[in-house]
Amino acid sequence: MKVLMISSEAFPFAKAGGLADAVSALSKALSQKGVDVRILMPRYYTIERERLDPVFRNISVYMKFSDFHVDFYGTMLPESSVQVYFMDFERFFGRDGIYGNNFETDFHDNPLRFSLLAHSMFALCKKLKWIPDVVHCHDWTSALAPVLIKNASALNYDDFSKIGTCFTIHNMGYQGRYPGNAYQFLGLPENLRFSSGFDDFGSINFLKAAITSSSMITTVSPTYANEICTPEGGFGLDGLLRVRSNAFFGILNGVDTQQWNPKIDSYIAKNYSSEKLEGKKICKAALQKRFHLPVDENKAVIGIVTRLAEQKGIKELFAPFYGCMWRICEDLNVQVVIVGTGEKWCEDEILRLTEHFENFGSFLGYSEALSHIVEAGSDFFLMPSKYEPCGLNQIYSMIYGTLPIVHQTGGLADTVSKYNEETGEGTGFTFYDLTPDAVYNTVKYAVDIFRKRKKIFKKIQKSAMNQSFPWSVAAEKYLGLYEKIKT
Repeated sequence: MKVLMISSEAFPFAKAGGLADAVSALSKALSQKGVDVRILMPRYYTIERERLDPVFRNISVYMKFSDFHVDFYGTMLPESSVQVYFMDFERFFGRDGIYGNNFETDFHDNPLRFSLLAHSMFALCKKLKWIPDVVHCHDWTSALAPVLIKNASALNYDDFSKIGTCFTIHNMGYQGRYPGNAYQFLGLPENLRFSSGFDDFGSINFLKAAITSSSMITTVSPTYANEICTPEGGFGLDGLLRVRSNAFFGILNGVDTQQWNPKIDSYIAKNYSSEKLEGKKICKAALQKRFHLPVDENKAVIGIVTRLAEQKGIKELFAPFYGCMWRICEDLNVQVVIVGTGEKWCEDEILRLTEHFENFGSFLGYSEALSHIVEAGSDFFLMPSKYEPCGLNQIYSMIYGTLPIVHQTGGLADTVSKYNEETGEGTGFTFYDLTPDAVYNTVKYAVDIFRKRKKIFKKIQKSAMNQSFPWSVAAEKYLGLYEKIKT
């Protein structure tokens, strides 16, 4: 089985969110099952050419309106036998940011940038003399590829006409929707605008085209698969998903335990396990020192690592005169640490909280190291997402003995088992209504257990740490889909 992954992100090369982790970890798991899996992604400015191997130089990529001459570089995905190819075109990708930056949050030429990535698939595979059985695409930035493959013969790519395609929706909220005149940059004939699914009431919609054109469609958890087939969760594409329901599946993401494992994590102050938890106390003290908080093992630490976006429940936490974070810091005698970046109003509010409260620490930005330090050193991890396709941080939290406090939605509902007072079972704390009061009351309840019922807290903690989310399970399900696609 030969599988080409096409993605805008892959860890550790380029990461803006969980997409990067998922693509790399799934590729590794498939490779371990004997699949010849390779990854195609852009070479961004931050990925240094000097650390890569030249593969092909000055390769022509035809896009109907123009020829682009690109280079390909390669390297191996760390700790794997997965080959990663980087399509290099300096004018499009030699800039700061993956999708945008502080000056332009969504690059105006993104339709052209990521269309070139999709078209470059043909040039790369031809030069390699390696034609995949399945092309597996991830999110809207690779959504043109299934359209190209479905119409390969009409586009004079006959060698690719029998390839199957799998498309994974990592977040329905990001669809790649642009004005209708952006269609000219896709390198497609005009007669495919409607039949491919790109037309969206006069605009173009990359995600809609991928759902229309792919052999199989997946998303990253079973509950989220159900949610996005409803008007409330489908962002306008729920009807199309219902039409394609026979080819649509929810497959829960796993965790790469080579990267996220308190027993071997090199980022944290002391390694530990569910059998030997002493190291977690050292990690907690290190976290408190890192965020300039008083070192106190008896004070509950609530960690947050997030994009500061509406989807993540930031209004319920931080909106002035509405959110509950001020009440949490004032009333509950806890410490709160946050690592995140995003909407400016929220960053400003976090800075005000940091200045006002001695028990609130923050880092505005993204840091892989700090993400690990927060997961290992916190007692609780707060994740009040409005919706969450899968979520990985709540899984990381459980593995690290940091009990998640989450909104009962999507992948959060599929992974976190609510603590049950009658049975004593559970792996975290959940709430059903996303309101500031619901968040505050659930945090208060969890902190009360930490303070007053230590044995119960330890039981939940050990139960959480003993959960298993192997990527091998997801990889086996994807293999089954690939086999169906091939036939």
